Amino acid sequence: AGAKDDTFNVLDLAEYTKNRPWWRKIFAPSSGSSAEKYNVATQLVIGGVTGWCTGFIFQKVGKLAATAVGGGFFLLQIANHTGYIKVDWNLVQRDMNKAKQQLKFHSSGNKMPPEVKSRVDEVIIFLKKNVILTGGFAGGFLLGMAS
Repeated sequence: AGAKDDTFNVLDLAEYTKNRPWWRKIFAPSSGSSAEKYNVATQLVIGGVTGWCTGFIFQKVGKLAATAVGGGFFLLQIANHTGYIKVDWNLVQRDMNKAKQQLKFHSSGNKMPPEVKSRVDEVIIFLKKNVILTGGFAGGFLLGMAS
């Protein structure tokens, strides 16, 4: 009674994903800037909450890192004072002078490598497209650091 003619379209995913940015491959084709999808209040809340969480974590990890680094220096000084460690200060001075020369050489050109410049440009474009979200994140980050 009814031989149905089923036709299927074939989608070549390799061709489909070749010219698409990585974030579109992950988050779906409808993901654009947050300004296109959310209203201002939602963007501020999302940015503020994520910023606060990030700032709070940075604060806690920063204290832990400062304690670990300070304690490590303290233990090294005790080990040096008691004779467990001998520091070759001439070698330290020579390495410091070499590092200063390299810093002078690299900073004299003031040219950014092209791969760094392209990443910086991508970040600037993202920030311009998502100004409200970025502002909420920055404010939330500062509040998280303060709490």
